[in-house]
Amino acid sequence: MGGAPLADAAYHDALGRLFFRTGGAWRLGLERVHELLALLGDPQRRYPVFHVAGTNGKGSTVATLDALLRGSGLRVGRYTSPHLVDFSERVVVNGVPMPRDGITAWLGTWEPELTRLGATFFEATTAMALAWFAEQDVDVAILEVGLGGRLDATNTVEPLAAGVTQIGFDHMEFLGDTLTSIAGEKAGIYKRGAVAVVGETRPEIRDRLAWHAAEAGSEPVLVTGRDWQVRDIEVGAAGTTFTLVTADSERRLTTPLVGEFQAHNTSVALAMLRGAGGRWAEIERHAASLLPNVHLAGRFHRAGPWLFDVAHNADGAATVATTLLAIGAPQPVSAVVCVLRDKDWQGILTAVARVADHIVLTMAPTAPPARAWPLDDVTAWAQQAGLPVERVDDFAAALACARDRAATVLVTGSFHTVGDAMERLQVDPLAR
Repeated sequence: MGGAPLADAAYHDALGRLFFRTGGAWRLGLERVHELLALLGDPQRRYPVFHVAGTNGKGSTVATLDALLRGSGLRVGRYTSPHLVDFSERVVVNGVPMPRDGITAWLGTWEPELTRLGATFFEATTAMALAWFAEQDVDVAILEVGLGGRLDATNTVEPLAAGVTQIGFDHMEFLGDTLTSIAGEKAGIYKRGAVAVVGETRPEIRDRLAWHAAEAGSEPVLVTGRDWQVRDIEVGAAGTTFTLVTADSERRLTTPLVGEFQAHNTSVALAMLRGAGGRWAEIERHAASLLPNVHLAGRFHRAGPWLFDVAHNADGAATVATTLLAIGAPQPVSAVVCVLRDKDWQGILTAVARVADHIVLTMAPTAPPARAWPLDDVTAWAQQAGLPVERVDDFAAALACARDRAATVLVTGSFHTVGDAMERLQVDPLAR
């Protein structure tokens, strides 16, 4: 009986030291993680990989690939970030998170080398995930880019297929202040001889991504609107139905993910499988029967009256608002919102106000103090803009306040906000 608290204490102590590596300036680059992976025996070479980047939609694309590959009987590793409730959610094999004792042991074993190399939090976590997938003898792994693409720690793999979803303004201090410069960084995951999939729908950015893929020597290069089309999208409370048109077929498909862009995200996952050919393309041909298994925590994720969405930029919040209107959510709607300081909180609040009768401004307990949004300034701005806001600093009280006022409660603004709410409301992110 006494072992569990001690094990939990060791786990949290190890995570504390790992998270300490997030301090200081962000250091993008591949040298450290390449050296670390070499010490581990280059585990990333022991299984095929699907690699996904993008500002919006990469999580949905990863979740779709995961469901299709697992549904076909394969053992699938999935690496995503950040987590919602527990760190172990980032490293999952067939829906099962990496065990806490395994995380503790790996970090304890490799901490001296992590320190010697000056490995960052994300570099260490990526190396651990790739090593765990090798140890678990996965048939295939799906990796979600953490930041950008070209210099992201996940870009140490040679993928079967690399896909880039929608591009938006995010992390501009690292990726550039134009959509074309951001697209160039995301396109850094395209590799010579590997399938490249372009999921961006805006012609200028789409063409730029396709150009980067060709320059990288990717083969084939599959582009939405050219090599496949998504038509006749219907959004309902139970999911999103659309027509997928390719060179040799026209199919009506449904994903349980809700929102117009979920049709496009699904099509990116299918294009990655189709482009990879062989058994992967055969899995894609059975998509209609496998798509019902798709699950994505924290993205238009419903649990009773609660609706969780991690939308942390204005485009994501606008998509949530449009989807809420499309499904006719029970009225009235309250929103619990906390956004990190360095995000476009004005744009997010403006989008949320389109659908919320009442907005509760609060502070998520796990929001990093250095990135905590300035509630005084936020409240003053929102009131001056005429938004229906109420400030409730205590997070639990904010959730209760919103629930008392509405039939539907949207929780949004960041992974911290959604994860903290799920923990308090005892919603398991990995439960289907």
